[in-house]
Amino acid sequence: MVKRLISADSSEMLAMNGAELKQSIKASEGRVVLSENVVTEEPSDGITTSEVAAAFGADMILLNGLDVLNPIILGLYPNEETSKTAKPHYDGQSIHRLQKLVGRPIGVNLEPVDPNAKMAEDKITIPEGRMASEKTMKEAERLGFNFIVLTGNPGTGVTNAQIAANIKVAKENFTGLVIAGKMHGAGVDEPVVSEESVKEFLDAGADVILVPAVGTVPGFDDDELKAVVKLAHNNGALVMSTIGTSQEGSGSSFMENIAIRNKIDGVDIQHVGDAAWGIQSPFENIFALSKAIRGQRHAITRMARSINR
Repeated sequence: MVKRLISADSSEMLAMNGAELKQSIKASEGRVVLSENVVTEEPSDGITTSEVAAAFGADMILLNGLDVLNPIILGLYPNEETSKTAKPHYDGQSIHRLQKLVGRPIGVNLEPVDPNAKMAEDKITIPEGRMASEKTMKEAERLGFNFIVLTGNPGTGVTNAQIAANIKVAKENFTGLVIAGKMHGAGVDEPVVSEESVKEFLDAGADVILVPAVGTVPGFDDDELKAVVKLAHNNGALVMSTIGTSQEGSGSSFMENIAIRNKIDGVDIQHVGDAAWGIQSPFENIFALSKAIRGQRHAITRMARSINR
């Protein structure tokens, strides 16, 4: 047995392996908040975006834009707050340092880019260290990440078929939690969510199925989300709803409404993305989502709990 994530101290969270983290999320009964942060933007007053997200109630932190083969996180080390002064740290300690600073499980986006994707928009090329592969997953393991997310940023050409293929690679090379799915089209001309793709993700071994939050992608409604939740839960997996369409900057009332709507539909984790400012969600919106899905007591307790416990 493990303690539920919303009540766990930093030392307890960071000691969990992938299976324990999954059980801890499940035990929290739909009250887990995950914040996604871009690591390549200059931080405020010398602290990382992850530290600010944790301070406003995020239980899990997802790093976007990180090249795991050339790991740079602006603000993580003294005098490395800009792209001109920051440098890659190859000693394998950067993620451990960030975990110590925020006291939260840390994950990274790795993008399963499909070279044969039928694009609906211009394709954006990303470096090898941001793509999903055996090499980058082994590096994510070496760096000490608690989870990885197999998904696509806008225009990168990530397909559901390529996500499914890379889930298998992840399960062979990474011991943490594996989250997989799409927040939006990622520039590809295919359905963002389909029952077929979800089944493929589950068969490949995904721990958590990632889907758009209802209210963020046109045409994806409550009934479809409930069907995904039922399918995932019946197969021992969890579900994460995601706000990755810049609506994370739509204001507190939107965040509250979308939080309750997706909680009713049964999701286990609620993700708030980084597109509002191109860095991370406005901090007050993280708190609004947190308070909506778990009440003021747990929202404030998470914010106030010492990272040294």
